[in-house]
Amino acid sequence: MTLGLDLGDRTTQWCLVGDQGVVKEGSAQTDAASLKKACEIAMSRGAERVVMEVGTHSPWISRELASLGIEVVVADPHAVKLIWAAGRKSDRRDAQVLARLGRADIELLHPVQHRGAQAQAALSLLRSRAQLVEVRTCLINHVRGSCKSVGTRLPKCSAESFHKMVADSIPAELKKAQGAVLDSIARLSANIKELDVEVHRMSRESYPETQRLTQVVGVGPITALTFVLTVEQPARIVQTRNVGAYFGLVPGCSQSGGRDPELHITKRGDDDMRRLLVTCAQYILGPFGPDTDLRRFGQRLEAKGGKAAKRRAVVAVARKLSILLLSLWRSGQTYQPIKNSSAVVA
Repeated sequence: MTLGLDLGDRTTQWCLVGDQGVVKEGSAQTDAASLKKACEIAMSRGAERVVMEVGTHSPWISRELASLGIEVVVADPHAVKLIWAAGRKSDRRDAQVLARLGRADIELLHPVQHRGAQAQAALSLLRSRAQLVEVRTCLINHVRGSCKSVGTRLPKCSAESFHKMVADSIPAELKKAQGAVLDSIARLSANIKELDVEVHRMSRESYPETQRLTQVVGVGPITALTFVLTVEQPARIVQTRNVGAYFGLVPGCSQSGGRDPELHITKRGDDDMRRLLVTCAQYILGPFGPDTDLRRFGQRLEAKGGKAAKRRAVVAVARKLSILLLSLWRSGQTYQPIKNSSAVVA
């Protein structure tokens, strides 16, 4: 017996499938009490597994149902083509398909493992900071663009000091319009600074393993903490070199017969972590990057010439960097930027 759940924001469709096909189906409110009750009914009829797709509610629901002692499988929605490519899609059919696939072979669902509640809360802090930075950047660009439209170019400065450095340079006719925006930028900068302090405290007290990762020049507390929280359990990735695929930094594959076309990277996994790794790779290959084996590796790829070579070099260094970070985390060894990478980064 397998229970399939199609999670909705307010209502969840469920379907219990056994040897004779559909045994029972229905709907429940998307809250802990209702879903636990539906799961208990299924368990009383012999259900041993519940299947759902990754979604907004799947992290907490999977934890709640696992506490009942039933096996919980969370499917990767990108891998379940029977659902997203169906010509006649419905919540009822989706729940039934999940239950049937869960009975056949859970590997068909490409199951994912959600992080724990503590890691989810900590990662939420980092993502909130990223949203504040993005909003501040949009507001700064708005102020600069408004001033350019009346013939004034504001001075260059950091985002943190923007509200102070440009206040006297804004044209008189725009001061009233842009004053409120500068106040908002100032508050955002203060909030971001507070979150930065919390990130450093959290890294130092709750996740001391991040100190091993920040040995690599270009990897700061935010990247290190995001890496630790995203992977959460280093043993989850059996082979260290597979961590690049975990973050979508490896080329896709579409072999068919004698054809094996060269594809772009898959971009699967956590978008924020992939962006941070690429940003670190750009610094390593940039004018201020120190001389390391990672930099030399990227420069050899860049030497092939052309914009494509530079882009590929950045992605390749980001992938190597992810392998290096996981290796440092597992081994606890001291990072040696020149001679040690041949042993750490296979």
